[in-house]
Amino acid sequence: MAQSDLYGVLGVAKDASQAEIKKAYRHLSKKYHPDLNKAPDAAEKFKEVQDAYDVLGDEQKRANYDQYGSADGAQGGFGGFGGGQQGGFSGGFGGGGFDDIFNQFFGGGGGQRNPNAPRPGRDLQYQMDLKFEEAIFGKKTKIKYNREAQCHTCGGNGAKPGTSPVTCSRCNGSGYVTTVTNTPLGRMQSQQPCPVCHGTGKEIKEKCPTCGGSGHEEERHEVEVTIPAGVDDGQQMRLQGQGEAGQNGGSYGDLFIIFQVEPSKDFRRDGTEIYFNQEISFVQATLGDDVTVKTVHGDVKLKVPAGTQGGTTFRLHGKGAPRLRGNGNGDEHVTVKVVTPKNLNKGQRDALRDFAKASGENVTGSGKGNLFNKMRDKFNEN
Repeated sequence: MAQSDLYGVLGVAKDASQAEIKKAYRHLSKKYHPDLNKAPDAAEKFKEVQDAYDVLGDEQKRANYDQYGSADGAQGGFGGFGGGQQGGFSGGFGGGGFDDIFNQFFGGGGGQRNPNAPRPGRDLQYQMDLKFEEAIFGKKTKIKYNREAQCHTCGGNGAKPGTSPVTCSRCNGSGYVTTVTNTPLGRMQSQQPCPVCHGTGKEIKEKCPTCGGSGHEEERHEVEVTIPAGVDDGQQMRLQGQGEAGQNGGSYGDLFIIFQVEPSKDFRRDGTEIYFNQEISFVQATLGDDVTVKTVHGDVKLKVPAGTQGGTTFRLHGKGAPRLRGNGNGDEHVTVKVVTPKNLNKGQRDALRDFAKASGENVTGSGKGNLFNKMRDKFNEN
């Protein structure tokens, strides 16, 4: 199969996510599995799907394929060696270094991965939406998501109950076969995944009826999550062993929960610090007052001194968000805003004129609310 059409084999776009690639692979592998599909070309199509997923399902191989047209990086046309780009060794060959290059062309040198060794499962991501207060105080909740779990029928070995996988007759359990190619540079040998066992080193003569020999089955998994107090938007939490099932008895991968916190209509948050705007009247700002201020921990009293200017910020210690890796809370910063009333009765207007006169100001008061606005603006100059 030409590697120029791997995305086409799986029927996905070139910018498809890993989840979309995995979904397409599961669908097609079941569709063309030789035990389920008796069409003459089913086995070949199954192999094409498997080969495509081996590349696109691996981030490093996929990056090499997208850049060079080959999962093995620049080996197809030796492009990685030219142009003075030394990165061809580290990036063009899957990040394995010279040993992997030597092994690709000449077989050996770098050592082979044991195909029967336990391998951990893939990690998963889950986005959790939280309200502002839930992020501040934390909570316990249960979440459900789909994952590849160990097959309950065969226990993960892929074989029909009562049978067991056997050593692959083609590669003798190594998972690889050696091919020799005549080139202008001479005879070159390379090692490729075994076409019979697809790199597993084992043959399953009688496949499990539940998983079709994969050893995995999709399940709707539920887990209880304790969200710590003080998490913030964009932070993530790791749940060990809640990802997908491993291979050959390997451990489950992990689940990473990414938090998305809904903004508050009252507060603004920056880490453990919370910011709040408090409206006060001209009289309160002038004479001083004890005002009720909202915090995430409940309403508190704030003493506003006489002569407080608009824009002054007060600090409420310990009224911010909890510290995730420490004791106590951050602070709340309260900024006061002097509010001008829109309507004044005759008594209020007369009192303000008397105030202006006593202050030596000549204020005409023309226009509705004009007198108070001028005094407010003068008050807020600082």
